Amino acid sequence: MPLSFLTIIYLTAAVLFILSLGGLSSQESARRGNLYGVIGMGIAVIATLLHPDFHSFGLPLGSMAIGAVIGAVLAARVAMTAMPQLVALLHSFVGLAAVLVGISSYLAPGHEMEAAAKTVHFIEIWLGVAIGAITFTGSIVSWLKLGGKISGKPLLLPGRHMLNGLAALLILALIVPFMMMDGTGGVLSLLIMTVLASVLGIHLVMAIGGADMPVVVSLLNSYSGWAAAAAGFMLANDLLIVTGALVGSSGAILSYIMCKAMNRSILNVIFGGFGTGDSSAAPPPPTDGEVKEAVSTDCDEVADLLRDAKNIVLVPGYGMAVARAQHPVEQLTRMLRERGKTVRYAIHPVAGRLPGHMNVLLAEAGVPYDIVLEMDEINEDLPETDVVLVIGANDIVNPGAQTDPHSPIAGMPVLEVWKSGMVVVLKRSLRVGYAGVGNPLFYLENTRMLFGDARDSIEALVSALKE
Repeated sequence: MPLSFLTIIYLTAAVLFILSLGGLSSQESARRGNLYGVIGMGIAVIATLLHPDFHSFGLPLGSMAIGAVIGAVLAARVAMTAMPQLVALLHSFVGLAAVLVGISSYLAPGHEMEAAAKTVHFIEIWLGVAIGAITFTGSIVSWLKLGGKISGKPLLLPGRHMLNGLAALLILALIVPFMMMDGTGGVLSLLIMTVLASVLGIHLVMAIGGADMPVVVSLLNSYSGWAAAAAGFMLANDLLIVTGALVGSSGAILSYIMCKAMNRSILNVIFGGFGTGDSSAAPPPPTDGEVKEAVSTDCDEVADLLRDAKNIVLVPGYGMAVARAQHPVEQLTRMLRERGKTVRYAIHPVAGRLPGHMNVLLAEAGVPYDIVLEMDEINEDLPETDVVLVIGANDIVNPGAQTDPHSPIAGMPVLEVWKSGMVVVLKRSLRVGYAGVGNPLFYLENTRMLFGDARDSIEALVSALKE
């Protein structure tokens, strides 16, 4: 196939990828966005196989077949609640691919280069392998944390910032002997740097607590994009460069948006060690020298509140995901709307463990898109709301973010549910959330605690409303 025609095909695939990102910007167009992405990737794969330098089809086609089977099995078996750790695992594949492409590109450059071109090519390899190694090991640690295979608490080693800085300096310093070696003599420096970058990726993510995992996932998404772009430079593949740049920039923008929603900086997330994941119970806040106690309730009382309410808001959190309660929640929503109630959902940007985690779960359960609102859209309506059901959320509804200047989440925008007529919090216990801080909401006069598994509680509410 002529290279000029191949460029046109690559351009078509790139446009489809851009349309895919545009489609994923809203729930209503997400399916269309996914379809554009699938078509674009299919075109890209076919065009790559038709490249003039491609002479053997056995290995790539066999690899694609194996990958397709694995992908199909994962898509069929992985629950929507496990999507965050799956996304983290997929990011690791991109990082590993960049490392392997970089090392193989160095060992088999294919042709002699002029001094300037060689320098640029070696820098591309170095950056691609470094970013890929950090992405690979960081994503593996994220996968382990999100899946509960290792603790979500941050590992805060003494002098961790100095260790990170030393590793970064060594990674930069090793490029000097790498560049000075002829042929493939710099492979030892490249491999040592790969190990250092891998350890740095592990340490960076191990030092990040559970509260920041949504930002970490989107940040690793950005890393994987830049790793793919670096691989594109190494392979002189324009489409891979464009695709990597799209993923890298969109991931960076999403990370910025989420950090803004948490009133924090990217650097604070990466190096702050925020989010202890402490499971101890939240201490009740003193009020005028008097310690208040949380008031528990039962499903019958909550059902009565819902019968009398006109405006109801549901705030889903990770507890809903863990309990897999999205389908009973949708059933409750449908029942209330059939009775003439105004029911809406309030979604915080960092609810759950993945950007858009709650939106995906609600969409899977069939909740109408038009009643799912972002924090900025619904916060001003909460004072006019009769009842708010907080389903497994904690830090995102913590009034301490506004009232306690010493709180780790001070200044973080939160859903102001306490301004509503009545708040019912569905939780297993009074334990703190991923930020490791107590929640004064539990002890307010207009708050009731409905203890238990979120799915069981919602199903009991549905049964009580039927009576």
